[in-house]
Amino acid sequence: MSDLADKTIFITGASRGIGLAIAKRCAAAGANIVIAAKTDKPHPKLPGTIHTAAQEIVEAGGRALPCVCDIRFEDQIQNAVEKAAATFGGIDAVVNNASAIFLAGTAETPMKRFDLMHQINARGTYAVTQACLPYLEKSDNAHVVVLSPPLNMEPRWFAGHVAYTISKYGMSMCVLGMAEEFKDKGIAVNALWPKTVIATAAVQNVLGGDDMIRRSRKPEIMGEAGYRLLRRPSRDCTGRFLLDEDVLREEGVTDFSEYAVDPSAELIPDYFI
Repeated sequence: MSDLADKTIFITGASRGIGLAIAKRCAAAGANIVIAAKTDKPHPKLPGTIHTAAQEIVEAGGRALPCVCDIRFEDQIQNAVEKAAATFGGIDAVVNNASAIFLAGTAETPMKRFDLMHQINARGTYAVTQACLPYLEKSDNAHVVVLSPPLNMEPRWFAGHVAYTISKYGMSMCVLGMAEEFKDKGIAVNALWPKTVIATAAVQNVLGGDDMIRRSRKPEIMGEAGYRLLRRPSRDCTGRFLLDEDVLREEGVTDFSEYAVDPSAELIPDYFI
């Protein structure tokens, strides 16, 4: 296993939730974290900014570089990538975590929502990976981790929210293609997805409120899984669609009770599982 001390990890959407959990766990191992996210000032409904995230990352033991970055715009991505490389000397890993969600049927999905999900999810993943690629090629253990589900063409995963599924599967198709494309360069590209619902602001505000939160796992399980995946030798682990439990079980973890928000509650499987 590779140590993450002094490795630089570029994480999109890392001001809160799963992105921040991965950032803090990697920071505890001594990594440099680039927080590429939009929230520069406090949001009325969402916790955290790039600055509060930077403080938590430093407190966890890492170095942090907060960058205001809307991944819909190439110039903002490029500025963040160049600032990261200038500050830390390179980029060793990318975590494509930023994502937009709108769960509705075809008639109920405004095209502006369709466009937003595709700009952030599929296009954003592609653009960020492309911008970081020259630096990843110079790393001795380069990783790209995409927070996207296993590809499954069953109609039930599309019918209720066609637009969202297409955008998330676009991220997964980046994994499928880029893993093969970058294999000879030694750059690992893998997907990571939670087995259960994760207690995030999106779940609280958009999906199900307090009851769903109670039946969820904490973001820390994704933080631990992301950390362990990024430590693996990049030439030995690529092109995989992994659940958080898969990653941890492969390393001998069998008890996940510490990650439950309410250990007495029945967990809800995540979408696409």
